[in-house]
Amino acid sequence: MKIVKHSGDVVDYDPNKLRNSLVKSGANSAVVDDILERIEKEIYEGMPTKQIYKLAFGYLKKASNSHAARYNLRQALQLLGPAGFFFEKYMARLFEAEKYETKTNLTLQGKCVTHELDVVIRKNGLIAMVECKFHTGREATTDVKVPMYILSRFNDLKENLHVMFSGREVISKCWIITNNRFTSDAVTFATCSGIQLLSWDYPKELNLRNKIDSHQLYPITCLTTLSIAEKDKLLILDVLLVKEIINNSQCLEKIGLSPNRIHNVLKEATALCRFF
Repeated sequence: MKIVKHSGDVVDYDPNKLRNSLVKSGANSAVVDDILERIEKEIYEGMPTKQIYKLAFGYLKKASNSHAARYNLRQALQLLGPAGFFFEKYMARLFEAEKYETKTNLTLQGKCVTHELDVVIRKNGLIAMVECKFHTGREATTDVKVPMYILSRFNDLKENLHVMFSGREVISKCWIITNNRFTSDAVTFATCSGIQLLSWDYPKELNLRNKIDSHQLYPITCLTTLSIAEKDKLLILDVLLVKEIINNSQCLEKIGLSPNRIHNVLKEATALCRFF
């Protein structure tokens, strides 16, 4: 059976790939087997992978909202757009969970020109700049031109002292983070140039997906019991993480949810953050 990926590529349908993604959501084997059996009955030649994902998500949501939320995690990151402003703030939250101090949206003077930085982080006296490359399309990749360009910015900035955290300090390291993937050339160039990369699946162990699970940094956009409009309202209120609403139901009241809706949202949020 041939199916069509987001990129337009035609590939063989692999039920094991779907099984693995469902297992990662936390669903038990009985639920996973049931969903795979249902999809086997509905799949057809040339079916888009996007439609298969929607079917799996729908069946998973009927079984467990919190499992569906984890299954929806990559899509949830894409909802931190469209411009990526909230993705930058979300990345600052991730570094804070790892005991970094953070600053966002700084404008600093380099040796030659000024630069707007997404995030600046400090830990153990060392300061790094963090550039976030946000993509709304699932198949978009960050290619080698990005680390080449960011390296030139880093080289310009490291020549000067900057007022960032306490006094005049130097930037000594550079990160590039994307919600999707890096091309192999981008990884090769960044590694050779001493640039730290973080993406959905890179590095192999300490990638974005695993860090989110490890620190329970699930974005508010992954919740299945909230509408897109309600998620946007929470983002505007600077509520970015699921765990930020568990002991703060007032923010749900602020966006107009009824007591019954609040109960359902908190139930999903609590189950999601207790998964690990």
